[in-house]
Amino acid sequence: MQLTAINTIEATLELVTGLRIGAGDAEMHIGGVDNTVVKHPLTQAPYIPGSSLKGKMRSLLEWRSGAVKEEALGWRDYQSATPATQPEVKRILQLFGVGGGELKDAADFAAELGPTRLSFWDCALCPAWEQQVRENNQMLTEVKSENRINRISGVAEHPRNTERVPSGARFIFRLSVKQLSGDGDGLLDTVLQGMKLIEHDSLGGSGSRGYGKVRFADIKINGQDATDRFAATQAFPAQSR
Repeated sequence: MQLTAINTIEATLELVTGLRIGAGDAEMHIGGVDNTVVKHPLTQAPYIPGSSLKGKMRSLLEWRSGAVKEEALGWRDYQSATPATQPEVKRILQLFGVGGGELKDAADFAAELGPTRLSFWDCALCPAWEQQVRENNQMLTEVKSENRINRISGVAEHPRNTERVPSGARFIFRLSVKQLSGDGDGLLDTVLQGMKLIEHDSLGGSGSRGYGKVRFADIKINGQDATDRFAATQAFPAQSR
């Protein structure tokens, strides 16, 4: 097994609706925002953690495979998968990896999988978009007020203020995919399908309430325009009729 290339996928990640990825505040301030978004500690600019993108993509691909479990898929799930789902489960394990301890009794399969192929970057704001917002004396985030309506009385209850990054914000998206001898294009295609799944679903919290809808634009693979390739990518395999 030999490393033959490291392919990069770069794109602009644009928010179609407001995005909230929580900062996990340790304390609350009277009159402050209940749920703040994660920000860079020095610039206070919001960003999208690579871990959020990785976790969302893996979850959606595992659901699509039909082999999803409470925990991330692993070696034993590959063993118990049906012949129809095993190839997709294997691609997921090749891309996202398996816990090292899980493969200590499966040396042959560990050698067959090879190293984890996929690496995500944190997504910083596009400099041009951030500069425009700052020059216009606008805010990089917004605070959305929400509440719950009592079904009987019709009275609004439990008000809360939630911080989110507004729609229209643009982030720099980047990931890399290691290519080993014998991999072919299947793994790269699976990553593109994972990006499509994210577009169809949502990113961050409160997706069922309309948060976190995103789209990918200006997509490049190894510096070459891949807009048409991504547009032709189907999130779900064609079903026989």
